[in-house]
Amino acid sequence: MNERRPETPAEADGTTGLLTALGKMMKLLRERRGLTQKDFGEMVGYGPDAISAMERGVRTLRPEVLEKADELLEAGGLLVQAVPELREAMAKVRTRHPEWYRGYASLEAASVELHFYANQAMPGLLQTEEYAFAVFRQRRPFLSEETIEKRVVDRLSRQQVFDAWPPPVVSYVLEEVLLDRPIGGTGIFKGQLENLLRVGSMRNVEIQVMPTRREEHPNLDSAFNLMTPKAQGQVAYTEAQGYPRLITDPEEVRKIADRYGFMRALALNPMESRSLIERKLEEL
Repeated sequence: MNERRPETPAEADGTTGLLTALGKMMKLLRERRGLTQKDFGEMVGYGPDAISAMERGVRTLRPEVLEKADELLEAGGLLVQAVPELREAMAKVRTRHPEWYRGYASLEAASVELHFYANQAMPGLLQTEEYAFAVFRQRRPFLSEETIEKRVVDRLSRQQVFDAWPPPVVSYVLEEVLLDRPIGGTGIFKGQLENLLRVGSMRNVEIQVMPTRREEHPNLDSAFNLMTPKAQGQVAYTEAQGYPRLITDPEEVRKIADRYGFMRALALNPMESRSLIERKLEEL
């Protein structure tokens, strides 16, 4: 007799069922209005990938999106009625990360400033759903499909930090090689570069590219994140070969912040970086 697989935390607490049901309802109403995911996304301020993820229940709907959808899709209050349950589900989603990661995830969600340096793959907050799946499927040793699905859902849920108000100040320094490594294949990577342009157009986000041919570089080491939680001092986070480290010592954090500042000065400015990303996209 086949054994039933264990429930994921989201399934056990009912979060998955609620998000899936709301997503299906929104999709049905959207299609009845003859709107594509791109059309509807432009109306509510999201890209088509995000709308697709919401409709399939793998990305948490924001209450504001549900309220806008109710009006735009002429739901007559049907979607708005679910807002209290949605807020409760969002609280559960925030506790779904692995225990060792929850400290970082909670700080990230509460930060007024976020700064990222990446040299191997696109940072999680910038990843499309398809790119994230490709990243996790390439992990060694292999991850189960259930684990991959859960990690992608968790990663997409973190991207709600962009929806906060007031929005955090966010900056990125990305090594140019990230624009040349087509993880997942050309089609998926094209969508990933388009997402960089979309996120980079937000007024609170700056994306800078570090050219490969730069002769100077102050950080030939691992990627890192810098966070400033509200009413707290800046902290840093690094992860190498699966070993995470949250750095709170002021002097250590200062040194990492100093390196980051130097890298921003050496990198292309945001407009130059956008032009480079657009050029790479045209070449695909």
